[in-house]
Amino acid sequence: MNIPNIVVMGVAGCGKSSLGQALAAALSSVYIEGDSFHPPENIARMAAGTPLTDADRAGWLTVLANQLARGKAQGQSVVLACSALKQRYRDTLRRGDSQLLFVHLAGSKPLIAGRMAARSAHFMPTSLLDSQFADLEAPHPASENVITLDISQPLPDLLQQVLQHISQRTS
Repeated sequence: MNIPNIVVMGVAGCGKSSLGQALAAALSSVYIEGDSFHPPENIARMAAGTPLTDADRAGWLTVLANQLARGKAQGQSVVLACSALKQRYRDTLRRGDSQLLFVHLAGSKPLIAGRMAARSAHFMPTSLLDSQFADLEAPHPASENVITLDISQPLPDLLQQVLQHISQRTS
Protein backbone atom coordinates (compact mmCIF):
# COMPACT_ATOMS: atom_id res chain seq x y z
CA MET A 1 0.00 0.00 0.00
CA ASN A 2 1.31 3.42 -0.98
CA ILE A 3 0.93 5.44 2.20
CA PRO A 4 0.47 9.20 1.73
CA ASN A 5 1.83 11.83 4.03
CA ILE A 6 -1.04 12.85 6.29
CA VAL A 7 -1.87 16.02 8.19
CA VAL A 8 -4.36 15.51 11.02
CA MET A 9 -5.94 18.95 11.36
CA GLY A 10 -8.56 20.88 13.28
CA VAL A 11 -9.05 23.30 16.13
CA ALA A 12 -7.27 22.90 19.45
CA GLY A 13 -8.60 20.04 21.54
CA CYS A 14 -10.14 18.06 18.67
CA GLY A 15 -7.80 15.07 19.09
CA LYS A 16 -5.12 15.69 16.46
CA SER A 17 -2.29 14.29 18.56
CA SER A 18 -4.20 11.19 19.68
CA LEU A 19 -5.31 10.24 16.18
CA GLY A 20 -1.98 11.25 14.67
CA GLN A 21 -0.03 8.99 17.02
CA ALA A 22 -2.45 6.10 16.43
CA LEU A 23 -2.24 6.55 12.65
CA ALA A 24 1.55 6.72 12.67
CA ALA A 25 1.71 3.52 14.72
CA ALA A 26 -0.79 1.70 12.49
CA LEU A 27 0.99 2.80 9.30
CA SER A 28 4.57 2.47 10.59
CA SER A 29 4.97 6.15 9.77
CA VAL A 30 6.97 8.91 11.39
CA TYR A 31 4.85 11.00 13.75
CA ILE A 32 5.46 14.75 13.97
CA GLU A 33 3.77 16.82 16.68
CA GLY A 34 3.38 20.21 15.05
CA ASP A 35 3.08 22.01 18.39
CA SER A 36 6.64 20.98 19.29
CA PHE A 37 7.94 23.13 16.41
CA HIS A 38 6.35 26.38 17.62
CA PRO A 39 8.98 28.92 18.64
CA PRO A 40 8.93 29.81 22.35
CA GLU A 41 7.36 33.22 21.67
CA ASN A 42 4.34 31.56 19.97
CA ILE A 43 3.83 29.22 22.90
CA ALA A 44 4.11 32.13 25.33
CA ARG A 45 1.52 34.12 23.35
CA MET A 46 -0.96 31.23 23.32
CA ALA A 47 -0.34 30.36 26.97
CA ALA A 48 -1.14 33.99 27.81
CA GLY A 49 -4.44 33.70 25.91
CA THR A 50 -3.33 35.69 22.85
CA PRO A 51 -4.30 34.18 19.50
CA LEU A 52 -1.55 33.78 16.93
CA THR A 53 -1.62 35.91 13.79
CA ASP A 54 -0.88 34.71 10.28
CA ALA A 55 2.57 36.28 10.65
CA ASP A 56 3.15 34.36 13.90
CA ARG A 57 2.32 31.11 12.14
CA ALA A 58 4.24 31.69 8.87
CA GLY A 59 7.69 30.53 9.98
CA TRP A 60 6.23 27.61 11.93
CA LEU A 61 4.28 26.38 8.91
CA THR A 62 7.37 26.66 6.70
CA VAL A 63 9.34 24.54 9.17
CA LEU A 64 6.56 21.92 9.13
CA ALA A 65 6.47 21.94 5.30
CA ASN A 66 10.22 21.34 5.34
CA GLN A 67 9.73 18.39 7.73
CA LEU A 68 7.19 16.88 5.31
CA ALA A 69 9.53 17.43 2.35
CA ARG A 70 12.44 15.85 4.24
CA GLY A 71 10.37 12.78 5.08
CA LYS A 72 9.21 12.42 1.49
CA ALA A 73 12.77 12.80 0.18
CA GLN A 74 13.91 10.06 2.57
CA GLY A 75 11.07 7.75 1.48
CA GLN A 76 9.32 7.93 4.85
CA SER A 77 5.61 8.36 5.31
CA VAL A 78 4.83 11.11 7.80
CA VAL A 79 1.80 11.83 9.96
CA LEU A 80 1.75 15.44 11.13
CA ALA A 81 -0.59 16.82 13.79
CA CYS A 82 -1.13 20.47 12.88
CA SER A 83 -4.13 22.77 13.19
CA ALA A 84 -3.86 23.90 9.51
CA LEU A 85 -6.93 26.05 10.12
CA LYS A 86 -6.83 28.19 6.97
CA GLN A 87 -6.51 27.16 3.35
CA ARG A 88 -3.36 29.27 2.96
CA TYR A 89 -1.81 27.36 5.87
CA ARG A 90 -2.62 24.07 4.13
CA ASP A 91 -1.19 25.50 0.91
CA THR A 92 2.07 26.22 2.76
CA LEU A 93 2.17 22.62 4.04
CA ARG A 94 1.56 21.35 0.49
CA ARG A 95 4.85 23.00 -0.52
CA GLY A 96 6.44 20.14 1.40
CA ASP A 97 4.29 17.52 -0.35
CA SER A 98 1.69 18.38 -2.97
CA GLN A 99 -0.07 15.03 -2.41
CA LEU A 100 -0.84 15.52 1.29
CA LEU A 101 -3.96 13.88 2.68
CA PHE A 102 -5.70 16.09 5.24
CA VAL A 103 -7.79 14.44 7.94
CA HIS A 104 -10.04 17.15 9.34
CA LEU A 105 -11.31 16.39 12.83
CA ALA A 106 -14.59 18.26 13.20
CA GLY A 107 -16.74 18.63 16.29
CA SER A 108 -18.95 21.00 18.21
CA LYS A 109 -17.53 23.81 20.29
CA PRO A 110 -19.10 22.44 23.54
CA LEU A 111 -17.59 18.98 22.98
CA ILE A 112 -14.13 20.37 22.25
CA ALA A 113 -14.29 22.88 25.14
CA GLY A 114 -15.07 19.99 27.48
CA ARG A 115 -12.08 18.04 26.21
CA MET A 116 -9.80 21.05 26.55
CA ALA A 117 -10.97 21.69 30.10
CA ALA A 118 -10.25 18.07 31.04
CA ARG A 119 -6.69 17.97 29.75
CA SER A 120 -3.65 19.05 31.67
CA ALA A 121 -0.12 20.09 30.77
CA HIS A 122 -1.03 21.83 27.52
CA PHE A 123 -0.26 25.47 26.82
CA MET A 124 -3.47 26.21 24.87
CA PRO A 125 -6.17 27.67 27.14
CA THR A 126 -9.86 27.05 26.48
CA SER A 127 -10.25 30.83 26.12
CA LEU A 128 -8.64 30.61 22.66
CA LEU A 129 -11.22 28.16 21.33
CA ASP A 130 -13.42 30.95 19.91
CA SER A 131 -10.48 32.33 17.93
CA GLN A 132 -9.70 28.83 16.64
CA PHE A 133 -13.24 28.40 15.34
CA ALA A 134 -13.17 31.94 13.89
CA ASP A 135 -9.98 31.13 11.94
CA LEU A 136 -11.16 27.71 10.74
CA GLU A 137 -11.70 27.52 6.99
CA ALA A 138 -12.97 23.98 6.67
CA PRO A 139 -11.37 22.22 3.71
CA HIS A 140 -13.61 21.31 0.80
CA PRO A 141 -13.43 17.77 -0.59
CA ALA A 142 -13.93 19.09 -4.14
CA SER A 143 -10.78 21.22 -4.04
CA GLU A 144 -8.61 19.67 -1.33
CA ASN A 145 -7.48 16.11 -0.65
CA VAL A 146 -9.38 15.76 2.63
CA ILE A 147 -11.58 13.49 4.65
CA THR A 148 -13.63 15.00 7.46
CA LEU A 149 -14.39 12.93 10.55
CA ASP A 150 -16.86 13.53 13.39
CA ILE A 151 -14.90 13.54 16.64
CA SER A 152 -17.88 12.42 18.69
CA GLN A 153 -16.89 8.91 17.54
CA PRO A 154 -14.36 6.86 19.54
CA LEU A 155 -10.70 7.03 18.53
CA PRO A 156 -10.59 3.40 17.24
CA ASP A 157 -13.50 4.19 14.88
CA LEU A 158 -11.77 7.32 13.59
CA LEU A 159 -8.57 5.37 13.03
CA GLN A 160 -10.43 2.64 11.08
CA GLN A 161 -12.12 5.25 8.88
CA VAL A 162 -8.79 6.79 7.90
CA LEU A 163 -7.16 3.41 7.29
CA GLN A 164 -10.13 2.34 5.15
CA HIS A 165 -9.93 5.57 3.15
CA ILE A 166 -6.21 5.04 2.49
CA SER A 167 -6.77 1.41 1.55
CA GLN A 168 -9.52 2.33 -0.94
CA ARG A 169 -7.47 5.18 -2.35
CA THR A 170 -4.41 3.02 -3.00
CA SER A 171 -6.18 -0.04 -4.41
